[in-house]
Amino acid sequence: MLITAHRGLSSVAPENTLAAIQKAIELGAKSIEIDVQISKDGVPIVFHDFNVNRCTNGQGLVQDIEYSELAKLDAGLWFSDEFENEKIPTLAEVLILIRQNGITLNIELKVQNEAHILALCKQVVEVIEASKITTGQLVFSSFEHQALLLLKRLKPSIRRSQLWEKIPDNALQMLDDIYAFSVNCDYRFLRQEQALIIKQAGYQLHCYTVNDPLFIEPLRPLHVDNIITDWPQRF
Repeated sequence: MLITAHRGLSSVAPENTLAAIQKAIELGAKSIEIDVQISKDGVPIVFHDFNVNRCTNGQGLVQDIEYSELAKLDAGLWFSDEFENEKIPTLAEVLILIRQNGITLNIELKVQNEAHILALCKQVVEVIEASKITTGQLVFSSFEHQALLLLKRLKPSIRRSQLWEKIPDNALQMLDDIYAFSVNCDYRFLRQEQALIIKQAGYQLHCYTVNDPLFIEPLRPLHVDNIITDWPQRF
């Protein structure tokens, strides 16, 4: 079972920052998950929330702020004084670390506005192609099915994972539509019969966000392939 560091080593450093990613690498993580969205001027940045209020000293929606302004924000002080002046990284910066260390990166595409899906996917693909990273190191994931459909066309060589909280009844059709690699679902809502159907259809099964090792035991009989966690050091 693979263990993926959720937003980097987010239990030890501010989520989705270079510090969190570097600490996950130092821990020995083989797989890291990050969130990506674009700034007002189309720069792919690594950030989870649609607004900057919780994880920076700024205010406002990411989609309304140009990258030059996002780059000035402190994305570390909210977590602890140790990380004061940690910045919001770009996807390009993260890919350098990932390429150098030969690990797998799960890029979750965050879609706030459906009108931005095309721009988001195109800009992310452009950054990936410019980075010269091996596409086998990358996986796209998203709750937004349309984004994964578009990525299948724009960059078919990168694996695709459909994110769900609860797996829907038409899951197999949706997975076939995107030529999926895996299902990424909330472990709390995963049922045994669903896991069996997913696995028998040939897809990997990844579960988020499992932070207590006690919760991993019920997942073993379901043949879960990957645990996404804030606390990989506990496993």
